[in-house]
Amino acid sequence: MAVASARTTSRRRDTRARLGALLAGVVGASALALPAASGASETDGLYLVTLSSPGSASPAAMPALTAEQDVVLATVGAPAPVYRWTTALNGFATRLTAAQAGALAADPAVELVEPDVVLPLAAVPTTRTTSLGLARASRRERGGAGVVVGVVDSGIAPDSPVFADTPGLGRQPERFVGGCATADDWPAEVCNRKLVGAQWFVAGYGADRVRSSESLSPRDVTGHGTQVASVAAGNAGVSITADDESGAFGGVAPQARVAAYKACWSAPDPTDDGCSTADLVSAIDRATADRVDVLNLSVAGPTAYDTVERALLGATENDVVVVAAAGNDARRQYAAHPAPWVTTVGALAGSVRAGRVHVRGGPRLEGATRSVEPVGRARLVLATDVSAPGAGRREAARCLPGSLDAGLAAGAVVVCRRGGSARVEKSQTVRHADGVGMVLLNRRPGTVADDFHSLPTVHLEAREGRVLLRWLRRHPRAEAALRPLGRTTAPLRLAGWSAPGDPTSGTLKPDLVAPATGVLGAVPSTTGRRWDLFTGTSAAAAQVSGVAALVRARHRDWSADVVRSALSTTAVPVGGPGAGLRQGAGRSAAPKAPRPGLAFPLGDSAFRAYLDGDLSGEELNIPSVLLRGDRTVRRRVTNVGGRPTYFSSRAIGFDTHTVTVRPAALTLRPGESATFRVRVDGPAAPHRLDAGQVVWTSARGATVRVPVVLTR
Repeated sequence: MAVASARTTSRRRDTRARLGALLAGVVGASALALPAASGASETDGLYLVTLSSPGSASPAAMPALTAEQDVVLATVGAPAPVYRWTTALNGFATRLTAAQAGALAADPAVELVEPDVVLPLAAVPTTRTTSLGLARASRRERGGAGVVVGVVDSGIAPDSPVFADTPGLGRQPERFVGGCATADDWPAEVCNRKLVGAQWFVAGYGADRVRSSESLSPRDVTGHGTQVASVAAGNAGVSITADDESGAFGGVAPQARVAAYKACWSAPDPTDDGCSTADLVSAIDRATADRVDVLNLSVAGPTAYDTVERALLGATENDVVVVAAAGNDARRQYAAHPAPWVTTVGALAGSVRAGRVHVRGGPRLEGATRSVEPVGRARLVLATDVSAPGAGRREAARCLPGSLDAGLAAGAVVVCRRGGSARVEKSQTVRHADGVGMVLLNRRPGTVADDFHSLPTVHLEAREGRVLLRWLRRHPRAEAALRPLGRTTAPLRLAGWSAPGDPTSGTLKPDLVAPATGVLGAVPSTTGRRWDLFTGTSAAAAQVSGVAALVRARHRDWSADVVRSALSTTAVPVGGPGAGLRQGAGRSAAPKAPRPGLAFPLGDSAFRAYLDGDLSGEELNIPSVLLRGDRTVRRRVTNVGGRPTYFSSRAIGFDTHTVTVRPAALTLRPGESATFRVRVDGPAAPHRLDAGQVVWTSARGATVRVPVVLTR
């Protein structure tokens, strides 16, 4: 929950009103902060404080900014800050009491005060479709030269061949001024021409809270950051072998360089894994100061304009293309990263390899499997019925490590519930207990995945899982066989779990979507393999970050807002129920993105004016429209092609509204701009959500799509 200083806008007055709730105990209940120092008040916590004056990319401005911060700190007697931020924003993280936080929130020099919280990553490591089919489809040998993709995540595995210093990387980056930190297991020479930057931030999360196997360095031990970086910018033509499959891997922008900013950590209890907002803001601030070209943030987040979103605004204002994941919990929240300065990416679900659980005398249930070898008829047992001595019922049900008894599970197919650990770790537990197969059950509606498991596994959706559980309760001596079906399920479609946009928001989210189930990426060798699959909007965001790198490499003179525009206007609609608030412009299209035809440029202060409440989402010159009621909006476009071009317009897809575009056609010289109007007329009675597109088509074949969503 955020606390804002006094402002004239209603948004800041609303935020200020929430201070009462914050200081009444909400912060004490919800803030996840470092343990209080000895002798400190029990209400002490780590707070993020943003000052009203902005940060600056100029090193010469740093003394003045830190002096200003010191004055603010002194007004409440706050200790030395844990972090200072001077580039993406002007602020700091420090330990405060609730009373001190309230006093700072009332200070006119302070823009925002909020407690540090831990956010989850927007993916589950390991998952999906025909993995090497995806790898073979990525045949791009070039692209992204001279561009640096910054990845704020769980670190990076520098020994992976996808980050090797290979010939053919092309020109050196021109903007990047960052470097590599050193640590006990990270000497300076680890970095190279491919991996050009590596930093780590743990003061917010707390070094004393991390798992013993974690590395206090930029090194990735869980795999998520490595997967994201490899998908976005991994080297091309890297040979891979995973289980019985082989092929070649390449990232979306294989010539791009990578800078890793580790701000996400693993804990002894996996449910505590995540990224402190103080660490995230510090990573964003450093990446902005390092002058990365593209910044990927595959971290779920709140749907408000918090400190993280404000730091991303500072990155955008410093000409960084910011790409972030929309989040994977459509049931509980709207798309994360709602700010219009962020390219927020939702998920497409792909096909999975089908498998069947054939219960003797009972149901035949279809799910997902990567196994090519069947399991003949064997005992089918609930994990709770073969639990190890001392293991809790919940731990056994989830097949957590060490929770199963080999004397009871040997030779059986074990039924495990999803949750508590990575899916592939569950099959390892069954294998260690001498089981011959596993049936994995979703606990609630969601996707199934054909992971690389340690033994034959069929993953069932929640509905099929309930059928199986009912049968087992009536037939405790059940037997079953696991059989691969040798086919895949439906083609790419909008993922039901991908977080949709908020219909009451000021702008349309997500901006676009990308494949997000079973995406192949590199992982640290400490995980027991070098390649694995992962699912979630983090995988989708990684691909769009790679596409952004391709565009930046092709057009070094394009600003970040023009690149963002190109990513959206070249996307291809996917369709499906409720698609308007779930797909934005549609599926990211890498081949088309560098040639958008028209762009929607923004002024330098437009996003700041929107944040301050001086400009509405309808007035922002962005390539999407979210409207309530009948009205007219205006957008300004610029011909970013190399020739004079004629564009004609049409409005398509609307069910209950009449949408017209004026003028209906434009002829623009290179660099010339023009304004068009979109008029919406609809029924007088309340209506359901309506969505469509304004499409501009050039005589040369360029298609510019602008999604329009009309809400009640």
